[in-house]
Amino acid sequence: MELGLEPRFPQHTGSFRFWFADQRWEWSEAVAALHGYGPGEVEPTTELLLAHKHPDDRGEVSDTLETVVETGLPFSSRHRIIDTAGVMHHVLVVGDQLRDSVGALVGTAGFYIDVTDTVAAERQVTIDEQLPEMVAAREVIEQAKGALSAIYGINAEQAFAVLRWRSQETNTKLRVLAEKLVAGLAAFGGADTRTRTRFDHLLLTVHEQP
Repeated sequence: MELGLEPRFPQHTGSFRFWFADQRWEWSEAVAALHGYGPGEVEPTTELLLAHKHPDDRGEVSDTLETVVETGLPFSSRHRIIDTAGVMHHVLVVGDQLRDSVGALVGTAGFYIDVTDTVAAERQVTIDEQLPEMVAAREVIEQAKGALSAIYGINAEQAFAVLRWRSQETNTKLRVLAEKLVAGLAAFGGADTRTRTRFDHLLLTVHEQP
C-alpha cells in the first residue's frame, strides 16, 4: 500500500497507518470512533492501542505488532477491543506493507472491520440450531423433577439437587439420567391402588380447594 492511497471503506470499517521509524500511528475518524473517541480527540500511540485490547487478547496483539515491526510482513488479526464506554467490539484488523514514493518499506497500513454484529449473528444461529435440543432436554428434566417431587414429597429445587447428585455420582449426563428415569417409570405400571385412589380424589376435587 503506497502513501497517498486512501481507499473507501464501508460502514463499521476504518483505516490506519503506522510508521516504524518514529512509531507513529494515524487513525481514520472511523477507527477513532470505534475506540470511543471523536475526530482529533486523541493522538493514537502503541500504548493506547494496546490499552484498548481485551486483556485476554492483548498479549497476542502485542506479539503480532512486534513481528510486523521486525519483518515488515502483512498481517491479519481477529481480536476484541473495549471502547471508552466499556463496550466490547470484535474486530478484524488487516495490515499491508506501507511504502514511500520510492518504494522503501516504511510501515504498515490497513483497516479495521467491526465484526461484532457478525459474531452476534453467528452465536444466534448456534443458539437457534441448539434450541430444539435444549427445549427437549429441559422438558425431560422437568418430568424427572416432577416424578421425584411426587414420590418423595420434595420441592422442585430439592428434586433437581437429587438429579444433579445422581448425575455427578454416576458420571451420567443430566439429560440422559432424566430420560432413563422417566422411561423407567413407565415400567412401574403406575402407582399402587391405594396411592392411585388418593390421587384420583385429589384430581377430582382439587378445583374446590381454596
